[in-house]
Amino acid sequence: MNASSYSNAPRTASTLQPLAASGRRLLLGLSLALLAGTCLASTVDKQLEGRVVGVADGDTITVLDQATQPHKIRLAGIDAPEKRQAFGQRAKQNLSDLVYGKNVSVVWRKKDRYGRIIGKVMVGQVDACLAQISQGMAWHYKQYEKDQPAAERRSYAAAEQQARQREVGLWHEEQPTAPWDFRRR
Repeated sequence: MNASSYSNAPRTASTLQPLAASGRRLLLGLSLALLAGTCLASTVDKQLEGRVVGVADGDTITVLDQATQPHKIRLAGIDAPEKRQAFGQRAKQNLSDLVYGKNVSVVWRKKDRYGRIIGKVMVGQVDACLAQISQGMAWHYKQYEKDQPAAERRSYAAAEQQARQREVGLWHEEQPTAPWDFRRR
């Protein structure tokens, strides 16, 4: 470059405006990226590993982690009959047969109003939530289906429909009472 390509002219407001605009765009872009990262971080799945040491009912268990800390887990995407309800004890026993004393992995994002982790419980490659539905021991909890990934939502809904058609578990009854209706009584 030669000396004539450099300008010694003072910078004026009109020459600084493009610089200020590009700086604002950069700042806005960085702010949006930070905000998106914060939003994504709140929806990232967490994972808990441990041994099941308690089964309260057909959709609630206690998992003891490696630090021997107990965690109450509400199985995501399902609602099982209450203990005092028809099939309540069978649902609890079925879940116990699936998970009690076994090492599980719980994939979760949030806790409920009682402080329980709401999560998908995996025993090896078996989804215990889906198994409860497939065996006619729980409903797919459609009130909270928006919290499920689309593929999981479809598989849980299909499993309930198949259990109804096969009349297994609680679907053997003519008109089983949904747990959310039973709780309102």
